[in-house]
Amino acid sequence: MSGDMIEMAVVDDDPAVRDSLVTIFDLEGWRTRAFPDGESFLSEVKRMKIDCVLLDVHMPGRSGLEVLEALGGHNYQAPVFMISGQGDIPMAVNAIKAGAHDFLEKPFDAEEVIGRVREAVHKRRKAAESGSKLGLRFNGADLLTPRERDVLEQIAHGASNKEAGRELGISPRTIEVHRARIMEKLGARNTADLVRIVFTEGER
Repeated sequence: MSGDMIEMAVVDDDPAVRDSLVTIFDLEGWRTRAFPDGESFLSEVKRMKIDCVLLDVHMPGRSGLEVLEALGGHNYQAPVFMISGQGDIPMAVNAIKAGAHDFLEKPFDAEEVIGRVREAVHKRRKAAESGSKLGLRFNGADLLTPRERDVLEQIAHGASNKEAGRELGISPRTIEVHRARIMEKLGARNTADLVRIVFTEGER
């Protein structure tokens, strides 16, 4: 069991999924609260201390994406993982664009879920303490979300999607989504162009 307490919220209308995730986190020694729908979660969330949220894509009432938007998207303080089946991945990608940290595909591998959640929480705590190391003073830097800045920091120092994903605790596919968004926002044609924008304009 981990001595590092993490406060989890699981939002899923499937009782089997909720029970499975609560069991996984309880065995890790974390504190978990489970909700059957978005409304019940949103009615409680302001009174809760939360380190990480696992949020189902498809639920009765508000969808996972609508719940994420109600939380504030990119501005929400805790990492949000979308729970998706294989057919839900396009929606999960849209959720990442809207502020989700990453997505977890069903069926779950317990060790992978624990590892990715722990990395996401520790990364968020560390970032809150130290802030980003990259001096983002180039044109368009203010258009990037905090997570896009983290990804750009990895890309600018030569990390591949796989390496960046490992460092940030998110999947290579999620890195690719962020990379495309960053290039679009900064008007970069390719990765080399992106690095030039960061380091050449940042030195002016």
